[in-house]
Amino acid sequence: MTSLFFIAVLLCNAASAQLKTTVKCPEIDVNLLKGIVNGTILPNSDPALIRHDLPCVTASEANKCGVTVAYKTKDIYFYTDRDYVEIGPAFKGKLSLPIMGASRGSLFKYLAAPQIKESNWEAYETAYGILIVYFNKQNRVNKIQFSTRSSKNIQLCE
Repeated sequence: MTSLFFIAVLLCNAASAQLKTTVKCPEIDVNLLKGIVNGTILPNSDPALIRHDLPCVTASEANKCGVTVAYKTKDIYFYTDRDYVEIGPAFKGKLSLPIMGASRGSLFKYLAAPQIKESNWEAYETAYGILIVYFNKQNRVNKIQFSTRSSKNIQLCE
């Protein structure tokens, strides 16, 4: 009788065990001309929408820059309180314009003339706001930021 009770307890514990699946991240597709990620996420989207549409988030926290939703393994970051998205040089996804790693002189054919031009970055006015590209020492694009704000009121996190 005691052994039957023991077996029943073991079976109940085994039956209540949960299978855990790995969260699969969809491919990240960034349209730089429209300022949108995966067709639904804007730079000013709510963090809950971002985490819902891209469930493989590696960090979501409030910091000195406000709420940041990070995808470190994909090298893309959403600064939701400041309404901009940042894409790093190790970005794993698709860009609508092949500008990551492009030389400074080749950007005109994709973006026209910059609104602001500095030694290590350029800013381009877009229909949705602003697109900023940064250059490494070889004058190649190594970081992209885009925002629904304009060059006059954007607040980047340093």
